[in-house]
Amino acid sequence: MAEIMYIVIPCYNEEEMLPITAKALMKKMDELTADGRIDPQSKVMFVDDGSKDKTWQIINQLHTLSSMFTGVKLSRNKGHQNALLAGLMTAKNYADIIVSMDADLQDDINAIDGFLDKRAEGCDIVYGVRSSRETDTAFKRNTAQMYYKILAKLGVEITYNHADYRLMSKRAVEALETFKEVNLFLRGLVPMVGFKSDIVTYKRNERVAGESKYPLKKMLAFAIEGITSLSVKPIRLITWLGVIMFLVSIIMLIYFLITWGGGDTVRGWASTITSVWAIGGLQLLAIGIIGEYIGKIYLETKARPKYIIEINLEEN
Repeated sequence: MAEIMYIVIPCYNEEEMLPITAKALMKKMDELTADGRIDPQSKVMFVDDGSKDKTWQIINQLHTLSSMFTGVKLSRNKGHQNALLAGLMTAKNYADIIVSMDADLQDDINAIDGFLDKRAEGCDIVYGVRSSRETDTAFKRNTAQMYYKILAKLGVEITYNHADYRLMSKRAVEALETFKEVNLFLRGLVPMVGFKSDIVTYKRNERVAGESKYPLKKMLAFAIEGITSLSVKPIRLITWLGVIMFLVSIIMLIYFLITWGGGDTVRGWASTITSVWAIGGLQLLAIGIIGEYIGKIYLETKARPKYIIEINLEEN
């Protein structure tokens, strides 16, 4: 029996891209429905993350033109991860399986066929994994690879070259709902859910319209969010760094005592000033890392809502 599938797409200022995305997805959904792979009640759910352009107006128009399209409007901009979570938690009330993807069509929609094949094999989670990074700049490609390696070293379970293009069953999304973190990094949280999972590789496309919503500044912030949300090893590294610095200082103290006893005193400020700056810099770095974690504790204890839904077209 075919399952009801919802495709959840977070949108922020995507007025240029939405008509193109909607046309491509309508064709794909029609094909899957005709082949009996998904239930005719399957839909595409756009989540407007407080857009400042005509994104919500276009979503309304699409909903009016076809029942295949539906939408959720957040009360304000909450960021990609929160918007995606809002879509997942809303869609699970109507769907058996949920596919999440971005609005730019860089994720190959034909990979959904592979998702459904894996689902038929009993998978609750299927990750879309890029087969290569040829479309990325050398800088982005190298930094992304380095980031995945750092996460692995820090003990974070994450699928290499996977973003947020994935299929999840209803029970997997319900399990994800039990995670109460305010600081979201879904790429790291979803593997914690467990259940049977697999991957489907695909070639990433170029964006055909609009601009990327992830400039370098946001990418760096997202990277830091991923590390600090899922691993405490940076704080442990500070502890070990402190131990090493203490041992080095003891060794240097012994060395200076020996040279002083031998009458070989070293005069000069260069080494002194260098050591002061080095230790001061390490202290500031340590305080900054600890402060990052304290800030997250502050947000978690407030337990503010991750999102507020203003309009859900499924209820209209």
